[in-house]
Amino acid sequence: MAGWAAFAVATVSYLLTIEPTASYWDCGEFICTAFRQEVGHPPGAPLFMIMGRVFSLLAGGDVTLVAAMINSMSALASGFTVLFLYWSIVHIARRIAVGDTKNDNAEISTFQGISIIGSGLVGALAFAYTDTFWFSAVEGEVYAMSSLFTAVVFWCILKWESVADEKYSNRWLILVCYLMGLSIGVHLLNLLAIPAIVFVYYFKKYTTSTKGILTALAVAVAILAGILYGIIPGVVYLASQFELLFTNVMGTPYNTGTIIYVILLLGALVYGLYYSYKKKKIVLNTVLLGVAVILIGYSSFAMIVIR
Repeated sequence: MAGWAAFAVATVSYLLTIEPTASYWDCGEFICTAFRQEVGHPPGAPLFMIMGRVFSLLAGGDVTLVAAMINSMSALASGFTVLFLYWSIVHIARRIAVGDTKNDNAEISTFQGISIIGSGLVGALAFAYTDTFWFSAVEGEVYAMSSLFTAVVFWCILKWESVADEKYSNRWLILVCYLMGLSIGVHLLNLLAIPAIVFVYYFKKYTTSTKGILTALAVAVAILAGILYGIIPGVVYLASQFELLFTNVMGTPYNTGTIIYVILLLGALVYGLYYSYKKKKIVLNTVLLGVAVILIGYSSFAMIVIR
């Protein structure tokens, strides 16, 4: 209940202080493009535009309220960010106090309980009223929603850490990948959570050593680079090359190359998932599932092409 109280305090604060219209930078553009589902400046933030359109409908046709509704979306996103931050802090504090977050029935003294809940409230509310975060929480910009994705992703990896030794714990890692894919349609800031995720995984699964820490850091950089310079531009670039090949060289109708590329990509992923499942290659299966759900989340960029 304390977490929801922090959420309520933060959200009410933001809703009472939202910009009535637009701030003097990208906010006006984001509000207009979300309202009309138009194409904003690169890379486009399509998921933010889609969510903004949904909130703009709450204006009930009164265009003078559209900006306030989209600004309210940022306020709610920031309020939920505070909530997930509270849960993450409580998880870590309980981990310190009890030593094993998987044991929900562990004995906790009254003092420990107050300390854990108090640390969550102090940390979450202190963050809620920081200048930069509050500034983003009251306007129609992408940073509030991006902060929410970051908070949820980090909370998910902590949930995985609690059940890492159980049979289906990897479902949390798949959820993290999907949220990463969705967050690309808002802002790339969320990708900076990847190193933290890798280190949580490393410290849970391996014995700590200097070599291990450096290896984990290298893996984190490789994953970050793979998404940032591989998946995000690479998937679209290959689609364009297929389209140019089939249209300009082979003379086929427009979109033929793109359709064939999508079929080949889906076929490769499906075959890889089937092969890894039959051969019980758990790591390969998890990686391929992660790539698949990242692409599903990333598909929000189809709106940019369509519009």
